[in-house]
Amino acid sequence: MHPTEQDPSETLQEIRSIMERSARFLSLSGWSGVWAGCVALIGALIAHDWLQRLNWNPSRYTDLIRMKFIFLGIIIFIAALGGGYLLTLLKVKQQKQQFWNHASRQLVLQIAIPLLAGGFFVIGFLNYGNEMYIAPSCLIFYGLALLNGSKYTLTDIRYLGYLEITLGCICIFFPGTGLYFWAAGFGVLHILYGIIMWNKYDRKKVQ
Repeated sequence: MHPTEQDPSETLQEIRSIMERSARFLSLSGWSGVWAGCVALIGALIAHDWLQRLNWNPSRYTDLIRMKFIFLGIIIFIAALGGGYLLTLLKVKQQKQQFWNHASRQLVLQIAIPLLAGGFFVIGFLNYGNEMYIAPSCLIFYGLALLNGSKYTLTDIRYLGYLEITLGCICIFFPGTGLYFWAAGFGVLHILYGIIMWNKYDRKKVQ
């Protein structure tokens, strides 16, 4: 073979890699999972402190207190999403890849649909005073969102989705423990997932 000629198998592998990058967003940062998990655990600790002050008595939940929990949830969501975005954007720039492309747009769309549906369920439960169903609904719909989006990113994310759905289904049968399941699903599982993803995909590139 001429020294300047490329091995056909290497050429085919390169073509497959290019096609995969165009169809999937493969630059999710493992650190974004760790960040989201830490933020969730901090939020869970704050919520736990508030609930202890109320003696875990739902009858003491006024509209003002409900608004405090809703506001806390919004802050946690924004902090987790914003930090994850910045960490992933940094990884994309390091890889000299494009952040906003067809794959990333499809990923956002496929994740957003189940999350929006879950959001309406949560609002409905809040409206009717069924707070016990909020945590399992969050976990289940978030898990469905991950499964839906796994077609356009790292396929490993579907395993996190399976675990979130499983936790949500179990949580339904243990009323009063939603905060602990919420912390386990959005906190502990995210941290473990982030560490695994960093070790599997990011660690080799920084060594």
